[in-house]
Amino acid sequence: MSVSRSAPLRPSKNTKRTQARDKARQLRAELLKKEFRGRVAARSAIAVGAVAVVAVIALVLVDSVRPDRPGPLNMASDGIRIGAGLVATSTPGLAAGGRPVASEANAAGVVDIQIIVDYLCPVCGEFEATNGEFIRTLVESGAATVEYRPIAILESKSAGTRYSLRAANAAACVANAAPETFFSFNQRLFAQQPEEGTGGLTDAELVTIAGASGATSNAVEMCIDDLRFESWVRGATDRAQNGPLAIRNAKVENIQGTPTIFVNGKVYDYRYPFEQGEFAQFVLQAAGDEFSTNPSPSPTPTP
Repeated sequence: MSVSRSAPLRPSKNTKRTQARDKARQLRAELLKKEFRGRVAARSAIAVGAVAVVAVIALVLVDSVRPDRPGPLNMASDGIRIGAGLVATSTPGLAAGGRPVASEANAAGVVDIQIIVDYLCPVCGEFEATNGEFIRTLVESGAATVEYRPIAILESKSAGTRYSLRAANAAACVANAAPETFFSFNQRLFAQQPEEGTGGLTDAELVTIAGASGATSNAVEMCIDDLRFESWVRGATDRAQNGPLAIRNAKVENIQGTPTIFVNGKVYDYRYPFEQGEFAQFVLQAAGDEFSTNPSPSPTPTP
């Protein structure tokens, strides 16, 4: 006995249209979901990027508007003046945002030497090696004063360690807390001067040099470690490069490089390499000019 089977019913045209519309709606819904998810992801990425940019800008702004600190004691002129017996002249610190004031005029017949230095500058080191002991003799005897003005124009020349800035800050720390040791510290710093392009001395080594010079207080160590006078160093560097210089009787507004040396306000136009005796002759000439104008019994510099 055979069983008869009926043929399956074919969907009508209306049913087909309905099914097609349903599929189309599903596809559109899926596409809309994907598009929505893509927009959300894109907006999230933009938001994250915007937050990162804002954070960077905020850090830059905070750094740029960070209030300046007062400058170091005994450097109101942007330099520390050393006189007879290697004793430093006491001055208040430069007020934050203030202008430096030129040091008072020397007594008649006492030569005024001003030296603007960068402690990474090799020419500065050679000038010190050639003339440092001559300057010491003049200053100890009272025949001259010397004013050291540390700046940091070679900050980018020390493999990223900012040695010029750190060394100038260390000098400011010594001037601030132990000014009577500054002359020795300056000499020792140049005696151990690193080569340009190297990382330079570490903060710990700067502290050691300060201690060997007699500046052994914790205040000096903390000042060096904290880079306390960074804003002052940057300000002094800017003033040296762009002027005006707080140097009595100086005929120039700014410097072109380091070292820049003034004797009684006149720039020492040196020849390089340095020759023993040339600077001494320049000082003697300046002393003679001063003596002819203001004769006094002050000690006469001798080479």
